[in-house]
Amino acid sequence: MTTMDRAYMYVSRIVALLLAVFFLIPIVWMLLLSFTPEGQPIFGGGFHFSFANYAKVLSQAPIFGWMGNSLIVSVITTAMVLLLSSMAAYAFSRIRFPGSKVLFFLFLSAMMIPAEATLIPLYLFMRDIGLLGTRTSLILPAVAGPMGIFIMKQFFDGLPKDLEEAARIDGAGFFKIWYRIFLPLSRPALAALGIFTFIGAWNDYVWPLISISDKAFMTITLGLPMFQSSYVQQYALPMTANALAAVPVLLIFLLFQKQIIKGIAFTGGKEM
Repeated sequence: MTTMDRAYMYVSRIVALLLAVFFLIPIVWMLLLSFTPEGQPIFGGGFHFSFANYAKVLSQAPIFGWMGNSLIVSVITTAMVLLLSSMAAYAFSRIRFPGSKVLFFLFLSAMMIPAEATLIPLYLFMRDIGLLGTRTSLILPAVAGPMGIFIMKQFFDGLPKDLEEAARIDGAGFFKIWYRIFLPLSRPALAALGIFTFIGAWNDYVWPLISISDKAFMTITLGLPMFQSSYVQQYALPMTANALAAVPVLLIFLLFQKQIIKGIAFTGGKEM
């Protein structure tokens, strides 16, 4: 390693460390405010650690109910996206049928349509079939996205065809090949797609705001703004609610940070 390479490595690490500290500052500030009684300064008067804000938030807002709704929607959405996207991607990648290329092009063209342009037709459709205002109305639109099919097809296209031909010689059909061969080999792509789908479903705000009116079905992204609007002149309680809502996402990142990094590299077109 040359001197220039070492200098570049040290500078890049220092820059990465500074960026990490910069992005951690809002999280640390949120946590400090959540453990500080309302009206008490964090600096200057001494820091007094207290769980009073958490007790007050949990007694005044159904945080766990909102988080439970978000968890149900996100988990079911992720499972259905992984199942349907992998099956459709296998069909587009390995099964030749009339119009397959045209149909796949139509799927890709749907990615160019802004989500905002589909809100009104989607609202009217859900209303007409009687699903508006239910958890199902939050799950189905996310399942129908073409991005998952595109990601999985790109991965399936790179798998060697010898495995499939050997399985066909042994008498395996399309479903068995997909289940026994393609799914186990596509774990990196499935992990990347699953993590991004879960986080996207958890953070979704616009469509739940339009489709959900019953407080019993509100997700955390709807419940937090409603709770914060009651404390516009205060800071500790809204920050405490935000800290509680951020716990699941932070846990997912800490548990699956390697998969997230690999997923970013995979979706960016790099070899994993």
